[in-house]
Amino acid sequence: MVRLRLDLAYDGTEFSGWARQPGRRTVQGEIEQALGRILRLGEPAMLTVAGRTDAGVHARGQVAHVDVPEGSLAELDGNRGPLGVDERLSALVRRLGGVLPPDVRIYRVSVAPEGFDARFSAVFRRYAYRVSDAVGGVDPLRRREVVWHNRPLDLRALNAAAARLLGEHDFAAFCKKREGATTIRELQRLEWVRELDGVLVATVVADAFCHSMVRALVGSLLAAGDGRRPVEWPGEVLVRAVRDSGVHVAPAHGLCLEEVGYPLEAELAARAESTRRVRTLSVGDAALQDE
Repeated sequence: MVRLRLDLAYDGTEFSGWARQPGRRTVQGEIEQALGRILRLGEPAMLTVAGRTDAGVHARGQVAHVDVPEGSLAELDGNRGPLGVDERLSALVRRLGGVLPPDVRIYRVSVAPEGFDARFSAVFRRYAYRVSDAVGGVDPLRRREVVWHNRPLDLRALNAAAARLLGEHDFAAFCKKREGATTIRELQRLEWVRELDGVLVATVVADAFCHSMVRALVGSLLAAGDGRRPVEWPGEVLVRAVRDSGVHVAPAHGLCLEEVGYPLEAELAARAESTRRVRTLSVGDAALQDE
């Protein structure tokens, strides 16, 4: 078997999220079907992804890996005779481009280094959330990636509130609890900028995210940014570590996975092993998940 790393992007608008689901159109399902068809795999390809995104969430820096029989890559040789590994992988990218629907693109396939795991080797995920508070609404050409907020937003208030959430904490107040999974995360970066076109962009970086965490954080910050809540409120919710009915999860289509970071090749296996271990933060132990 050979492990392949896939670097990919997708418009999540018409997908029921990343994860394969019976009877639903998903990113994982489309890619696995395409790989099976091109490589003529006897058994379905099984993708492992850096971060499973929800329905409607986009990605331009997603990473996945898949293990396939080394001999299956010979299906890419065609009539030109045996190709080198790089030529075969380049041919695979071209073939995928012709088979996959236009709302998902794989722009690079490479042989993964020893110890690489797309999910557990990652050291950070970087998301962006895009919001427009323009009086007339969102630019219609960007309506699938920018959320309209029908109240003026104060950049200073957004960042003042965001600063209170940085660091390693129990983010239970901003996560959908999953049995056996910890809600302890290290939020490494959370800051807002207003771009030249007026769109506000939040950059959110953490070692990992629990389910709905980014959109819940954004929802709380928007309430502070438009004056409905004081800038201290998101931090107070965090400290209580229980879901607050006042925290509204922001719409999915404003969120995009921009980048997944990995350590040096020599550290990949060790990182994957350490990520699988139990995390502790004074309150107790729980298994780590990265969504």
